[in-house]
Amino acid sequence: MARRLRFNGTGSGDSGCPSVHEDLDSGEVIVHGPPLTDPEDVGQLQHLSEGEVAVVVPRELLVDWTPKESLRKVQSIDLDAFGRLFEKFEHTAWRLETRRRYASDEATDTYRQFVEKGEADWTLDNPYCRMIRQQTDLGKRVERVRIVDEAPTTGQLYLLDNAKRNSAIGEDIRNLWRGDAERLRLPAEDFWLFDSRLIALLRFDDDDQLTHVDLITEPAEVVRCSMVRDAAWHHAVPWQQFTAEMRSDG
Repeated sequence: MARRLRFNGTGSGDSGCPSVHEDLDSGEVIVHGPPLTDPEDVGQLQHLSEGEVAVVVPRELLVDWTPKESLRKVQSIDLDAFGRLFEKFEHTAWRLETRRRYASDEATDTYRQFVEKGEADWTLDNPYCRMIRQQTDLGKRVERVRIVDEAPTTGQLYLLDNAKRNSAIGEDIRNLWRGDAERLRLPAEDFWLFDSRLIALLRFDDDDQLTHVDLITEPAEVVRCSMVRDAAWHHAVPWQQFTAEMRSDG
């Protein structure tokens, strides 16, 4: 079975070589770069076995992009503490939503309305809406990219309808087909990125319930998520356009 490799980063601004990848299952690190070929240089290497190849990489590549620990130390917070992050960010809050189902949505009256009528009666008078409106009125940006399956789930269709409410309070929401996300090698993670410095990685149980949030500030992880944000945001489509095109195709 092929490895599940994640691109961590590169020390090159143009060619992408040398680069570092990480095996998501084993934690092993794969480095590729120009081979060391001079016989005198190779002759100085100790324990180079048959079939092994030495590559040359700048020290900065390893400093910037290899995991510092095999098991990252993260701070886990509960959902109340997670909610307070939206009161504290200074400039930007960006979300990648990748799941096919969010159990918390299905417990709401608006979800029941959507299932029954194909749309929900959205209200802007709730704590979340008031909080986000307060932030966006200050000029802060709240943005999301939502991944949609080629045959959208009920939960994904519900969130397309939900975009009407969230846009009304100042959020900028875009959508991306899952096939396109996979071609871009976007991760399957659900996370918020606050001020390009703090990752809030959302953790779900087997019933699709959000249980807790892991906070990550490791620089290489923050940069990786920033790269994910840039790629997703560039290719995603504003929700109004996405919805219109989806309906016309259907």
